[in-house]
Amino acid sequence: MLLLRRKDRDRHRDQIRWFTTLKGIVGMLRDPEHTDSVFDIEDGLRGLRAYRHALEFVRSSPAVRQQIEVRYLAPPPDLGQLLALPAPSLGHAFARHIVDHGFDPDYFRKLDVRDDLDWMLMRIRQTHDIWHVVTGLDTSRGGELALKAFELAQTRRPMALVIAAGGALRYLLRDPAELGAVLRGISLGYRLGLACAPFLAQRWEEGWHRPLADWRAELRVDAAGADPDRVLVGA
Repeated sequence: MLLLRRKDRDRHRDQIRWFTTLKGIVGMLRDPEHTDSVFDIEDGLRGLRAYRHALEFVRSSPAVRQQIEVRYLAPPPDLGQLLALPAPSLGHAFARHIVDHGFDPDYFRKLDVRDDLDWMLMRIRQTHDIWHVVTGLDTSRGGELALKAFELAQTRRPMALVIAAGGALRYLLRDPAELGAVLRGISLGYRLGLACAPFLAQRWEEGWHRPLADWRAELRVDAAGADPDRVLVGA
């Protein structure tokens, strides 16, 4: 009887996870800019074995493994201080990106970091807009899908694949004339992610003062992005 009850609880928990994922996918297809849908998808998927494989993949990098072991996270940025930095710096570029788009740098759904997977997901969420700035991939719908492809190459995070595939499906069904550009952006993002050094290994917040160009050169962003078909890229 106890075993049956445990199985029932596990089955019920799995049903809730899949319902949460489905709700997120439907919400994303209706409105790709609704960030809660993205988090709903991940909350539903994180029990999959694929997330453990993603964690094993990122841990295969010694530099990322070091950050996982200390579980480095940074406090919310002070945009006023960052705007006071020299214009070529990463911090200034990041602050301008946030202010010019009217974003909240602390927008993401929080997780209690109890294990390595929690840390990986939190760090990706925390640095999402930094990745936009450093890669040069813009914040249009197509640019967001390109960044998800970049993230997929760098982390194997299942949610990134779901968002990229779901976004492409949305364009196929609703804006087929734009599908070619979106697919080229996704292809670019994935190739860029393969070519660049691991972004999860970086403590961006300790190098706000460094020139953005230096960060890109060190992480091989400029060389990897020298592609005549590059699209969906902003300065």
